[in-house]
Amino acid sequence: MKKIMFVCHGNICRSPMAEFIMRDMVRRRGIAEDFVIASSATSTEEIWNGVGNPVYPPAREELLSMGISCEGKRAVQLKKSDYDKYDLFIGMDSMNIRNMHRILGNDPQGKIHKLMDYAVKGGDVADPWYTGNFDVTRRDVCEGCEALLDHILNE
Repeated sequence: MKKIMFVCHGNICRSPMAEFIMRDMVRRRGIAEDFVIASSATSTEEIWNGVGNPVYPPAREELLSMGISCEGKRAVQLKKSDYDKYDLFIGMDSMNIRNMHRILGNDPQGKIHKLMDYAVKGGDVADPWYTGNFDVTRRDVCEGCEALLDHILNE
């Protein structure tokens, strides 16, 4: 079983998009039972009194345009204790990677990676919070998740 945690700043746009797109990819391939897929935030900005905000409406709409529901998903924060629970921590950008190292501590098992490092183009997943281009983010996430899944299946 492969356990993957997708991570972004607030866990309301990019990382939940990656979580649900990857869940859909493994479901369509008939291998969903071989994976645990989740997402979390490096900040608490979208978590109030212990309750996280739901997926941001334009991100939710982008997923729905693909026939993917993220109903019930709420932002949660990444915790140091998660390190032993997951095989991979996949950040959306370089700042996420720095913050993941801060939260998780050292990465002795080499579990922390950036999503687009698996894709041909590399770089960061476009942050739609600032750009407003949720379709671009969806394309980045789809490309990164396909490449990540191929990498996992070819290991």
